[in-house]
Amino acid sequence: MAKSIVLDAGHGGRDNGAVYEDMIEKNDNLRIVLALGQELENRGINVYYTRTTDVFQTPFEKAQIANETGADAFLSIHRNSGVNPGEYSGVESLVYKKEGLALELAENINGALGLVGFDEIGVFEEPGIIVLRKTEMPAVLAEIGFINNEEDNQLLNENFDDVIDALADAVQGTLEPEVYPAGKGGYFQVMIGGFSQRKDALETIKKVNAEGFPAMVSKDNRGYRVLVGRYQELDNAVLMEKMLRKHGYVTKIVG
Repeated sequence: MAKSIVLDAGHGGRDNGAVYEDMIEKNDNLRIVLALGQELENRGINVYYTRTTDVFQTPFEKAQIANETGADAFLSIHRNSGVNPGEYSGVESLVYKKEGLALELAENINGALGLVGFDEIGVFEEPGIIVLRKTEMPAVLAEIGFINNEEDNQLLNENFDDVIDALADAVQGTLEPEVYPAGKGGYFQVMIGGFSQRKDALETIKKVNAEGFPAMVSKDNRGYRVLVGRYQELDNAVLMEKMLRKHGYVTKIVG
């Protein structure tokens, strides 16, 4: 059975979220969510949305919409903002409690976006946030860079497709670590191990994900392979391979 996720574009309607110069957070959130949803659907994951247009919803309404879907996870997309422009930068993820699938998804999101170039601030417990407290499935609120930081904005806009791929890798690597197909659609991936036993591959997955790399397992007629990333461009796979080797992994690019 296909996995499913609810994507929430934070704010909307009369609630702009953070504003910086001509940038409005609610618009960035929706742009990211729509692109991410399309990519996840292309990968076979069922996607539900709290909103697909510029409408206002209370946090309680967002949680109710999510709960009615019965999805496996909930991801709310936001942009961060500091008191002074340029003072802070990076990506952080918020969870109700640092445990289980929510923590895994949050860590995978931070790690995947860190590979795109964002500073990784960390994962934090925020039990007072309604969309984390009232949702009945594992829930994460991800802050994708600071809207009042020029470097974060440039990183998002100039590498938008890579950001979407990174988020999709994090979601799929969390929800479907054992069924990710090898060489799907001509994409390049970095293999860091082959195992005859699934449990051994999953143990490696835990270690690699804990280090911030978006790892997943693929099964073929030779056994179970641990793969990292999913890249259209070979150069990006090579960059990932170099980083993995610095962490002591024996690597091989496959596609």
